[in-house]
Amino acid sequence: MKILISGSSGLVGSTLIPYLQTAGHQVERLVRKPGTGIVWNPQSGYIDRDVLEGFDVVIHLAAENIGSGYWTKNKKDKIFHSRVNGTSLLAEAITRLNRPPKIFISASAIGFYGDRGNDQLVETSLPGNSYLALVCKAWEAAAHTVSHSGIRAVQTRFGLILTSHGGILGRLTLPFKFGFGVKLGSGNQYQPWVVIDDVLAAIDHIINTPGLEGPINVVAPQTVTHGEFTRIIGQILHRPVLFSIPSWLLKLILGEMAQELLLASAWVVPEKLTSSGFKFRFSSIENALKLLLAKR
Repeated sequence: MKILISGSSGLVGSTLIPYLQTAGHQVERLVRKPGTGIVWNPQSGYIDRDVLEGFDVVIHLAAENIGSGYWTKNKKDKIFHSRVNGTSLLAEAITRLNRPPKIFISASAIGFYGDRGNDQLVETSLPGNSYLALVCKAWEAAAHTVSHSGIRAVQTRFGLILTSHGGILGRLTLPFKFGFGVKLGSGNQYQPWVVIDDVLAAIDHIINTPGLEGPINVVAPQTVTHGEFTRIIGQILHRPVLFSIPSWLLKLILGEMAQELLLASAWVVPEKLTSSGFKFRFSSIENALKLLLAKR
């Protein structure tokens, strides 16, 4: 197939491109810098529709990094507009094509559900009322507009994506390099996770499964609390978890980002993926962490 991907330099995009190319697909990048792919500019609203003709699949991953920098008003505006405006621009462009893609996959996140404590959440669960939940709701709505033109629209709600290089796992394991682990808050908050290998396989599965559409939770079947997650890392690295940083201190240091990204609890289940026959390579957090940490 002929596939177009935005956000090609990000965690998912940079690994998805060689994965798809190895499978024999022709992959083009949608980029902001001339000379590296098809050029667009979400901020100014520029996109050349003519060069978008003929793609079978469009995968939209580009967005402002939510985990870098303090969440000032300006940062929050960038987080929102990079997702909603960019998605709206691309969605509108492909609906006007003479040869539109068969499927439009747009990234989203489990932040859609907000802080839900011990509630078990599936794709049909209602959104939360936090800032990220409102962002994800608007983000997904912008992506879903292509369905009115007969394009299959999918919104992938990613959990914490684990990889052996960088990402969230690199940050969580950093204290262990000094001889001990640190727990964030009470540790009772659920943290849905997924290994990058399963993210790539899930996207491939979605492309090749016509019945899958709408929001899809891309998380492993086994969801653990942050406390369990940290304890398992400690066991694998043979380091104790000695300290807990209280929630109030995290909020004081990181502001709203602490509550939204580190302390919010969401027990998310990949109901659509599993019911469609998708098999996770990594369904056990312990097995996943053993492999990933061995590669670091």
